[in-house]
Amino acid sequence: MRPYLLSVPAVLLIIGILYAFFYGVYYTVLNYAATNPSPSFVGIDNYRSVLGDALFWRSAGTTLLYAVAATGLETVLGVAIALLLNRSTLIGKTFERLLILPLMIAPVIAGVIWKLMFNPQFGVLNHVLGLGSTFDWLSKDRALASTILVDVWIYTPFVAILVLAGIRSLPREPFEASDVDGASWFYMFRRLMLPMMWPYILVAVIFRFMDCLKVFDAVYVLTAGGPGVTTTTLQIGAFEDSITNLNYSRGSTYMFLLWIIVFITARYLVSVLGKAQRRAAGAGA
Repeated sequence: MRPYLLSVPAVLLIIGILYAFFYGVYYTVLNYAATNPSPSFVGIDNYRSVLGDALFWRSAGTTLLYAVAATGLETVLGVAIALLLNRSTLIGKTFERLLILPLMIAPVIAGVIWKLMFNPQFGVLNHVLGLGSTFDWLSKDRALASTILVDVWIYTPFVAILVLAGIRSLPREPFEASDVDGASWFYMFRRLMLPMMWPYILVAVIFRFMDCLKVFDAVYVLTAGGPGVTTTTLQIGAFEDSITNLNYSRGSTYMFLLWIIVFITARYLVSVLGKAQRRAAGAGA
């Protein structure tokens, strides 16, 4: 077999991915909908319609708030848990094994579980916390915070495991030298461990921030974007246009605009990661 034939499956896969992507982009310049099965070219009308819709900008703001809050909380808690688990105690090893449990549950199932726990009538949270039957976790004022809480519960272990792997791969020599010099734990954490850990933390931030911008499943199960439009993210807006309203071109436009946002954000975060890796290499030298 000639060596170049080994790349054929990968090439076919890339062609399949690009074909679906550009076919979706092609939909954005048509007026394709269930009520219009013979679409025609409409230029940028769909972009004007979506960008001129106040609900799109509200959904974009909700998505950004969700991504920043969830990623920030998961990063802080994940780093704290990783530092605790880095100690080789029996309790630490036990929690390290239990930490992966939320990641083994599909977000849809996690959403169903938390929706039952949030129920003000028979949910376990109100009973345990003594909040009574009138405290509604999914009310208009609390729904977004509750969906962020569920995201934190599911994905904080992912950040913790990634950061813990980073901590255990750090070189020991700089810490041993600082210990001989009598440096405190906090000094070594701030001046040695944290600079060398930044690349690992940033990788976790990039993964989580990208995922949060595309959040759909758990939020839709918990609130379906409500009450009203309180928790309507860009993904839910695209779902409602494409599946609920059967306006395929407008839904594709939603998704393409979201892809542009994710692409620009990812490029920026990757450039920040590159700088952090160069600084970490200098700190560990």
